[in-house]
Amino acid sequence: MKPKNISILLILLLLVYSGFSQKTTRQLTLEEALSIAKTQSPDALNARQTFRSSYWEYRSYTASNLPYLTFTATLPNINQTISSQSIDGVQSYASYKYISAQGNLALSQKIGITGGTVSINSYLGAQFNADKSKNQAPYLSYPVNIELSQPIFTYNSFRWDRKIQPLKYSMAKRKYLEDIEQIAVNATNYFFTLLQSQIEKKISQTNLSNYDTLYRIAQGRYQLGKIAENDLLQLELSFLKAQAQVQNADLALENAQFRFKSFLRLQDSMQIILIPPNNIDFFLINPGNAVELANQNSSSSLDFKRRLLEAASGVNYAKTNGRFDATIHALIGLQQSGATIPDAYLNPADQRQVSVGLTIPIVDWGVARGKIKMAQSQEEIVKNSVEQEIIDFQRNVYLKAVQFNMQQTQIMIAAKSDTVARKSYEVIKGRYLIGKINSILDLNNAQIETDNSEKNYYTALQTYWRNYFEIRKLTLFDFRKNENLELDLRIIK
Repeated sequence: MKPKNISILLILLLLVYSGFSQKTTRQLTLEEALSIAKTQSPDALNARQTFRSSYWEYRSYTASNLPYLTFTATLPNINQTISSQSIDGVQSYASYKYISAQGNLALSQKIGITGGTVSINSYLGAQFNADKSKNQAPYLSYPVNIELSQPIFTYNSFRWDRKIQPLKYSMAKRKYLEDIEQIAVNATNYFFTLLQSQIEKKISQTNLSNYDTLYRIAQGRYQLGKIAENDLLQLELSFLKAQAQVQNADLALENAQFRFKSFLRLQDSMQIILIPPNNIDFFLINPGNAVELANQNSSSSLDFKRRLLEAASGVNYAKTNGRFDATIHALIGLQQSGATIPDAYLNPADQRQVSVGLTIPIVDWGVARGKIKMAQSQEEIVKNSVEQEIIDFQRNVYLKAVQFNMQQTQIMIAAKSDTVARKSYEVIKGRYLIGKINSILDLNNAQIETDNSEKNYYTALQTYWRNYFEIRKLTLFDFRKNENLELDLRIIK
């Protein structure tokens, strides 16, 4: 084959290999990984569906407080029965057979403040005696009437729901934002776990290459009698350990990559290469300001209020349920009957009705009093628990802000330690190679210190980013942009 053809073939092979490498690997930054996790991870999908459920629950609640129109009908009702009748004081029984039909259109509205219900109704009914050829005014109509049903001294669930349901919906919105920040925390942990595995593999391969070189040099020095057999054996042992570490690093990397891709729901077969987030814009968070923001924005603060309201609602229910009850029922409107449907609406007469129902417990042997005491005790338990949880919550936010502020120093120390350890190892390695020192122990210690320093640096990076997203979760505040985190309601579509 001519040299020119060989050159062309090599170039083609190089291009094919380059294209294959590009297709089998994928680079990801932390920001890209977070974006994928917040969009398509299983946790993100579950959080979205949970919020949608809360959204529609609140929509159902608000719709239940609006006027609602209903139509009820019986078409038809066929009845054949024997019933009693009295004529001139003489009781007798007779067989009846009739067919009836009725329909009612009602526009109803709940009264949240009082717990009552008001409705506007229009009714039309008819009853035909099957045994008679003629029926006198079989049609009955209530063209329009207004009906009020108002319980008094009873538990008003509507009033409590008006306080609790909006609170629960606001809490659901904040909880969704917190879930997204928790997803960022989890994604960060998976990201750095994979990154550490890639670093471990790089370190193990570097160590294997270094110990391979050192072991070959040591064999030559041993043959010349410059080092003891024990030093040669120590290097051989380090070389064998380095080989085992490469295999262990490959397995750990494969496992970490599988878990990372599973969390992000990446179903391709490409190898992931992570880009370390080394460029950090450091800033400080005022711990007191963080606590104040958490009190204003977190779902926990709303949850404390919800639990107190529900406990107070339980006490109110115990005090009103099963005690003295009264219900007022009032109706005013028009009514008429007729032989035909038009006659049933002609010159309607007034219709009025008022009734008061009472329920008065005489002796209950202390049942109601016991329920009240239990509800009050439960309310005190909730109050004490909430008070302690508020203290713990605020302390956790304060410490998390302090811990975040420490990370700038920690990362700088870790980076400096990594640089110093590398330089120290290179110096010791160089001195060993030129025969200035013969102790393999110093070389091994320097290698271990270098490896640990590099790992510690990436651990410090992981701690920084994890703390950053945790403080965002606790406060629902973006400290970089100096603004509250906002919910995009388009997620419910």
